[in-house]
Amino acid sequence: MIEVAVAKRLPGFDLDVAFADSSGATALFGRSGSGKSLTLGLIAGLARPDAGRVLVDGTPLVDVSRRLFVPTHRRRVGLVFQDSHLFPHLSVRKNLLFGRWFAPRAAAAASFDAVVETLGIAALLERRPGALSGGERQRVAIGRALLAAPRLLLLDEPFAALDRQRKLEILPLIERVRAEFSVPLIYVSHALEEVVRIAKTVVVLDAGRVVASGAPEAVLGATRVAEDRRFGRASILTARVGAYDDAFDLTALAHPAGTLWLAGRAGEAGSPIRVLIKATDVSLAPADPGP
Repeated sequence: MIEVAVAKRLPGFDLDVAFADSSGATALFGRSGSGKSLTLGLIAGLARPDAGRVLVDGTPLVDVSRRLFVPTHRRRVGLVFQDSHLFPHLSVRKNLLFGRWFAPRAAAAASFDAVVETLGIAALLERRPGALSGGERQRVAIGRALLAAPRLLLLDEPFAALDRQRKLEILPLIERVRAEFSVPLIYVSHALEEVVRIAKTVVVLDAGRVVASGAPEAVLGATRVAEDRRFGRASILTARVGAYDDAFDLTALAHPAGTLWLAGRAGEAGSPIRVLIKATDVSLAPADPGP
């Protein structure tokens, strides 16, 4: 359970947000400059709020009224940024093990082998970050954060610098991490497609305020999305992952309306998945065009 009620005033910007969530996968969504990253920084301890508090499972990380502030390195919060911030002089293995040094001895930390297998980075262990692609570096950054035994994982637009193909590769990994390691996460993004795939609860920010909060289908459905002309109308469908077609790099999604085809891999077969379909992605035909 994450509980956030914080306020912070900066030159030209005033943040005052409050939300609580126990779903284990929370997304902070909104335009650039809406306060998403600042909110994440207050949760992580990278900045001090002027007022308010942050609690994780009932334990306070900051409470201004009590003059309580837990330093970042003692919060057991894993951080993954747009830039992976790996140590360039260390191998992937040593970068991962650096995270392990921060894990409390009494903590139930994920095993090194399990993290490596889940993220698919076994072949990279002896390489240095300079020899990795952007997607590979982000996988290592996520692994390092997991090996520190965090009680909360914070991801600040981790895919913003990646191309579409790399995003398609890593999005299912975030879903696997959430499912296999049971680490609650807060995900910051202004990319609607990412939020729909990852989040169970969406907190929408605008000009430093929470303007909506709830399940993706309720918050980001056709009515809500239509209010933002950047996206136009869209629908969110829940389907189940089917077979993967290696020849065409497509995954079949089973839905009552029929089979949908998604580019790239979409996760484990049989698992539920949400997909966003924009009105601009739909073509209507007066007759069946045939095969």
